[in-house]
Amino acid sequence: MDEQNLIEKLRRIEALYAGATTPGEQIAAANAQERIRERLRILQGQNLVVEYRFSLADMWSRKLFLALLRRYELKPYRRHGQRYTTVMVRVPKKFLDETLWPEFGELNRTLQTYLDEVTDRVISQEICTDSSEAEVKAGPLGIGTSVAPQEYTLGD
Repeated sequence: MDEQNLIEKLRRIEALYAGATTPGEQIAAANAQERIRERLRILQGQNLVVEYRFSLADMWSRKLFLALLRRYELKPYRRHGQRYTTVMVRVPKKFLDETLWPEFGELNRTLQTYLDEVTDRVISQEICTDSSEAEVKAGPLGIGTSVAPQEYTLGD
């Protein structure tokens, strides 16, 4: 999948969650955002807003989720002391269940597939063609060695 195909697929997903039912409506995906925002305004007007906490461990999913919240004019935040991976938002439950979370799930799967394909292609072309997983060795960690393995974690 190339970048243009990715963008088109993301637009089709958005049109689906905006309630587009005909091919003509799906082509008019630019109007999808406004239909979704209007649905959200109606639900917010009914005072059905709930505070939610989301934990999104990978940065790509977190960035996508933040962008989706902001697209619908929702205000993501974190409380003091919460982890960087935590996203808080006040949103109507019905909107979350019927639109926001399902749309995020499909967009996230699509984006992850694209990122996986690009990563695999770049690594195999520029680093090493062997992209197999690490060998699994039998026995518990540390058996047969005199020193415990040192641990490194990305981001520390």
